[in-house]
Amino acid sequence: MSGTRRRPPGSTDVARLAGVSQKTVSRVMNGEPYVSDEIRERVLAAARELGYRRNTAARALNLGRFHRIGVVSLGSALYGPATQLIELERRARAIGYAFSVVHTLEGDEGGVARAMESLLEQGVDGIVLSDPIDGGQEPRIEPGVPLLSLGPLPGLSGPDVIVHRPSNEDAGREATEHLLGLGHPTVWHVAGPERWWASRDRVRGWRAALAAASAPEPPLLTGDWTPASGYAAGRVLAGNPDVTAVFVANDDMAIGVLHALAEAGRAVPGQVSVVGMDDIPAAAHLAPPLTTVRQDFAASAAQGLARLVDRIEGRQDAPAPDVPTTRLVTRRSTRPYRP
Repeated sequence: MSGTRRRPPGSTDVARLAGVSQKTVSRVMNGEPYVSDEIRERVLAAARELGYRRNTAARALNLGRFHRIGVVSLGSALYGPATQLIELERRARAIGYAFSVVHTLEGDEGGVARAMESLLEQGVDGIVLSDPIDGGQEPRIEPGVPLLSLGPLPGLSGPDVIVHRPSNEDAGREATEHLLGLGHPTVWHVAGPERWWASRDRVRGWRAALAAASAPEPPLLTGDWTPASGYAAGRVLAGNPDVTAVFVANDDMAIGVLHALAEAGRAVPGQVSVVGMDDIPAAAHLAPPLTTVRQDFAASAAQGLARLVDRIEGRQDAPAPDVPTTRLVTRRSTRPYRP
């Protein structure tokens, strides 16, 4: 009859379409082991066809059935994202949550939406976007569970979306203020890719420190987080005698800058002072040892996950104030300016 509302699909409908028992459907939706890949895929395909996934996710949120947090990651081998992912997993497991990761590729249109869909099909109570970038595309699904984004993402909004921004802007400001405090007339910057929110925030911190000191803002150089791109930028900097201080957006690129400066005969820190960011394990053992801004990935992960778990578990108390997660580590790649 027209106008009659169809009941939402249930697990019995999924079991019937997949040709399995209702208990098997429950095992798959709860992410339990001892289900073959072929059966799991058949159940998930049936759930997708019937539109059952969203109801399952809502029920899991209400009942706390999964006790699992999913993470969407670029799968980057870079020190910052990789360390952040490890700390997210450690923290999640420490507070009693299982942990599932789905990797995407930079520039993969719709990759974030597909990754979230995959996590929801596995069964998660909340999702973390660990290293969001601005791909120019709005997410095309609503997760239906609380979501923590470690940085903004265009089009991502709603009552269960939490945006937690690590202290990248503060780090950019602190690095630049350190060099200005040594008497350098200005500070050049080698930024990361413009699509990365972390890179944009570090640029903002650099600009804010220059503006506060009434220092001129040099042209911005950009890399792709790799030592090779830092080397390319360093060759440009080495050819400019006015360059006396450089803040590089990560330590890997700073290694490339140091290489280019040494190759050109520009002594560090005798002629050029250099500051990196992240404090990778090699930073203390470079020649010279690198002054850098250390990020406390454990503290950042704990702060973000605390907000997500509060939302998952329905706690309405005001979140604890964030504590600083960056700290300048001074080594021998910087020294006072000498005209």
